[in-house]
Amino acid sequence: MIRPDSRCNRPAIEIADILRRHGDTYRRVHAGHLGRVERRVMSAIVACRTEALGGHMEACDDCGTTRVAYNSCRNRHCPKCQGPARAAWLAAREADLLPVPYFHVVFTLPAPIAAIAFQNKAIVYAILFKAAAEAMSTLAANPRRLGAGIGVVAVLHTWGQALTHHPHVHCVVPGGGLSPDSAPRWIASRPNFFLAVKPLARLFRRLFLERLTAAFDAGTLNFFGDLASLAEPAAFTAHLVAMRRISWVVYAKRPFGGPAQVLAYLGRYTHRVAIANSRLVALDQDHVAFTWKDYRQNGTTKIMKLKADEFIRRFLLHTLPDGFHRIRHFGFMANGHRAAKLALCRKLLDRERTAPNDGEPSPVESDALTWPKAPACPDCGGVMRIVERFRHSFNRSSPQTSPFRCDTS
Repeated sequence: MIRPDSRCNRPAIEIADILRRHGDTYRRVHAGHLGRVERRVMSAIVACRTEALGGHMEACDDCGTTRVAYNSCRNRHCPKCQGPARAAWLAAREADLLPVPYFHVVFTLPAPIAAIAFQNKAIVYAILFKAAAEAMSTLAANPRRLGAGIGVVAVLHTWGQALTHHPHVHCVVPGGGLSPDSAPRWIASRPNFFLAVKPLARLFRRLFLERLTAAFDAGTLNFFGDLASLAEPAAFTAHLVAMRRISWVVYAKRPFGGPAQVLAYLGRYTHRVAIANSRLVALDQDHVAFTWKDYRQNGTTKIMKLKADEFIRRFLLHTLPDGFHRIRHFGFMANGHRAAKLALCRKLLDRERTAPNDGEPSPVESDALTWPKAPACPDCGGVMRIVERFRHSFNRSSPQTSPFRCDTS
């Protein structure tokens, strides 16, 4: 018996369905404003797990059941392609966890700065990462605060629940760091407190605006439409003066319960896209409806109904430039020396540990750290093996199925 791929048990509505029904019209209407990245994202999502990308036939060794599985597009903006990528990334990060409390800090750009960010994504999002990490590292290094060099994992999100442009970074930070002296030691933060939020927000604002000013002076920022006037130095300076007078939002959440919760949390955030297929509730010839949480009313779940054109516009607001990394590491977790620094951290923590952890599950023992296994036969549980491969069938002249390059994180 031939079965469809188990991945075909999909939500009733998908982003791909919206783009199939309304994508061509959107391309025509916005032809002059739709960039190459956005076009490629639309094509990738439509083609994902269809015959357009090819696939293979699997057969069970024991009972002979066969099934067809189509290839994924692997585009990082596709809601269907994040599960395997997330599992692989988290498996690699499992070895990075330290037996210490972890804190979650969120840095958000005010709306007038977010507007500049949208027109200069690669430059301003990079500044957001660097300013957030530098603000935490600088404050933590102060002997009156923590007096240690910290490590940071930062993840960029650009959306709010209603798909509006809302750039912010989620930072996961171990509760402590390495002392700056020649004989390093581990300096632990207080169990339920990492850094004071108010001075952190002020430092983040200053560092961000300094870097933004440097980018403007270097001539690397572009302004158009409603922001065209900011290309004039006097207008840009006045705009930033106004931004220095307002409070910037930095939010520190309570520490995680343990390494397992850290990974479970990261799994929800690292490979998330602007909206999951599971939030879509209705699609017709004119509108798309989806669920959203209204945090101004204690996270009450509501339904928002948008014109299809507006829904696609909001979805595409969150495409990232080619090669832009939305997950970054800083401090002792920076890529260049992470393995050596983490080994040193563990060595120092082992010296200080005076008692067992009273049965608290280690990272490798936690249910949160189990990864998806290869699919088994749906009929008898036997091993499914690939018996035939078939190539893609996209039409190179069609915008719906044009070739595209896989993105990286």
